[in-house]
Amino acid sequence: MGKSKNSRGILLTSNLPQLQNLIKRDPKGYREEFLTQYNHYLSLLRLQSSSTSAGTNNDKSAELFADLITFICQVAQCYPEETKDLTVQLKDLLLGGGNGASVVGGDLRKTIVKNLVMLRNKEVISSIELLQILLPLLPHVPASLRSLIRHTILTDIKTSNAKTKNHRLNRVVQSLLFGMIESGMGAEVVGDKGKGKGKEIGGEAMWAVMMVRELWKKGVWNDAKTVSIAALAAFHPNTKVQSAALHFFLGSDNGTDEDSDEEEGIREARRDVRKIEHQMQVGKSGKKKQRMLKEVKKDENKKRQDKVDRVGAIPNFPALELLHDPQTFGEKLYDNLHRHDKQYSLDHKMLIMQLLSRVMGAHKLCVLGFYSYIIKYLTYHQLQVTLVLVSLAQSVHELTPPDVLTPVIRKIAQEFVHPGVGAEVIAAGINAIREVCRRQPWCMEEDLLGDLIEYRKSKDKGVTTAARGLLQLFREVNPGMLKRRERGKAASMGIATLQAPAYGHTAAASEGIEGLELLEEHFAALKKEANGGVSDDSDAEMVVDEDDEAGWENWDVESDSSSASSGWEDVLSDGDDLVISDSEDEKPVKGKKRKLGDDDDEVEKKTEKKRKVIGDGEEDEDEDMDDGKSVVSVATTSMTAESGTVKKLSLLAQQKILTPADFALLNDLRLKAAQSIVESGLGGSGAKRKLAALEASKRHVGEDEASRFLTESEILGPRKKVKQDYEERMEHIKKGREGREKFGSLKGKKNKETKSSSTNREKQRNKPIMMAVHSNKVLQKKKQSLRDKQIKLRAAIEKQKKLKH
Repeated sequence: MGKSKNSRGILLTSNLPQLQNLIKRDPKGYREEFLTQYNHYLSLLRLQSSSTSAGTNNDKSAELFADLITFICQVAQCYPEETKDLTVQLKDLLLGGGNGASVVGGDLRKTIVKNLVMLRNKEVISSIELLQILLPLLPHVPASLRSLIRHTILTDIKTSNAKTKNHRLNRVVQSLLFGMIESGMGAEVVGDKGKGKGKEIGGEAMWAVMMVRELWKKGVWNDAKTVSIAALAAFHPNTKVQSAALHFFLGSDNGTDEDSDEEEGIREARRDVRKIEHQMQVGKSGKKKQRMLKEVKKDENKKRQDKVDRVGAIPNFPALELLHDPQTFGEKLYDNLHRHDKQYSLDHKMLIMQLLSRVMGAHKLCVLGFYSYIIKYLTYHQLQVTLVLVSLAQSVHELTPPDVLTPVIRKIAQEFVHPGVGAEVIAAGINAIREVCRRQPWCMEEDLLGDLIEYRKSKDKGVTTAARGLLQLFREVNPGMLKRRERGKAASMGIATLQAPAYGHTAAASEGIEGLELLEEHFAALKKEANGGVSDDSDAEMVVDEDDEAGWENWDVESDSSSASSGWEDVLSDGDDLVISDSEDEKPVKGKKRKLGDDDDEVEKKTEKKRKVIGDGEEDEDEDMDDGKSVVSVATTSMTAESGTVKKLSLLAQQKILTPADFALLNDLRLKAAQSIVESGLGGSGAKRKLAALEASKRHVGEDEASRFLTESEILGPRKKVKQDYEERMEHIKKGREGREKFGSLKGKKNKETKSSSTNREKQRNKPIMMAVHSNKVLQKKKQSLRDKQIKLRAAIEKQKKLKH
């Protein structure tokens, strides 16, 4: 019996999967067998470290060591005391001395990573311990293992933050990412012009930015600390790390993995083009190869255009809003751009300029050196000049000093707007000037404005549209800069009020809600309809719906996500009256009634005067009813400032909290009112512009806040449609033929309901040869000159080419 036990023990120690199964069933009974294998594992661990340092590594021992690691990790939860140092041992194997260089490699390293993930799934180790091992390992492993590690990290963080935010884990991982970026911040900037010159640094920082980008995109991390990591990476010495961080803020989806795949696809397409071109040079060049060459060239151009289109993606506006110190960030961006101007390529400088301009526009920053720097790029032959103009316009806001912008406007006018350039260049220049003046009207000079709006008489549509847009802008914001005949009727009548606020002054705060009287009339009509057509005007107070829950459905989706809300505030509920005052300096006094403002005082005086004149009795009751009827109209009536009467507060705004559904209804009512005015022909061109603005705002409801930024199409303006090539025309023709019968005559066709005689072409084809040789057509062909034959032959060849395509 003892002999059988001995043989059974030998069998178990040589069959690790069987022993693993038995240990999970009875850990205490097989403890001795486990310790035997664990001691074997420790001896191979010491041997592995010594053989790696000596440079001698046996594949057979490495395979046995991998099997032992898998076995120990599988049963580690059964013997927690014996395997308490297992995680540290595996970490030393992967990270070595802590510099990220692995002691083991190949399949053994992959086995260790998989077993660490298994330990995390079994909750033997925590997420923090796992991520502290895997994150530094990312830059030092091959692509196959890197994808596994990256997927593991992202999945673990996402799972840990699924129900509630795991702040402890997030802080640890963010600190690791900060350290990965800061590790190379002290190196020298090489730039991206001389690629291959100098030592590449920043591998860890690149993967840190990628982790931040992925977690931000998935919605796992969306706090200010995440943005701070990307902001730090925007000033890394490695331009690839900088570019990844800049793309994060710009909203483009250019990561290292996607970018590398994109570049590889472009390179493969280019190799195919060169291969076919070489085959055509050394071998026979047929029509088939020409078609193949055309197709691969089209594929290459499409891939290149897709990459170019991705640069102008939607900006990451929430990330820009969460910047900790925007002014310092903008100044450092400009300093980086100006200092390394000769080291950075144009594409990289354009990324920095786009981000700097968006930060300046979003936070109303004044980085005055940027405008003197950008002047040298304001030439029509400059590459990517439209992006330069977009960056310039986006950086301007109402707090930008006009004196700084005036030389920039002159430079654009001198370089882009003159008879020596094309119409597209002139249109782009005027559109750029218009966008700058829209944000800061005082940067324009009267003489220059007069010259620019003269281009509205141009024969080119794009130039005319751009000049008219500039003229219309100054009619609205500052008609005093225009000549009298150019102001228009509406601007001339309201020139006293249509004046841009002086530099440093903000526009007056809006009073009330525009069009609220339309909503009041709509509610009054609904109330009248509910009462059976009888208007109950004795009560001056409007009836407010008791159940407004339907109007608040999805309110957080419909509302602006970026607007900061301070939440609900507690008010006095002791029965004391609340004191309301128009002055900010006055403090409310407890126990007193609210003070009457000028509006309420004036209304009360008028009411008292009417009552004194009418007296008591029946006439007084009629007057009260009249007052009740006209409450809404009085509340929404407004007059000019010269008359001394100011706008009354709407009754609806006092009695009801408007829901998002109410605002949507208000927009529809305003749109219908504007349409009725335009159809009646009473509003003129101003009513048409207002209708167009309302329709545009309705189309753009729910769009991202990226609409605050400009695009290249807004600078280029409407352009003349380019003539289609042969492929585009044929595609258009084929699209028009879809869903209809084949075009052509059915004369003589067999599929007709009633068959008819053959066509003349069919008769000529079947004509006897002896009759054909004596025909006039054949005789004339014999008498043709050599020149006539050449012309007809060339025409026939061209016709065959078109038919084959």
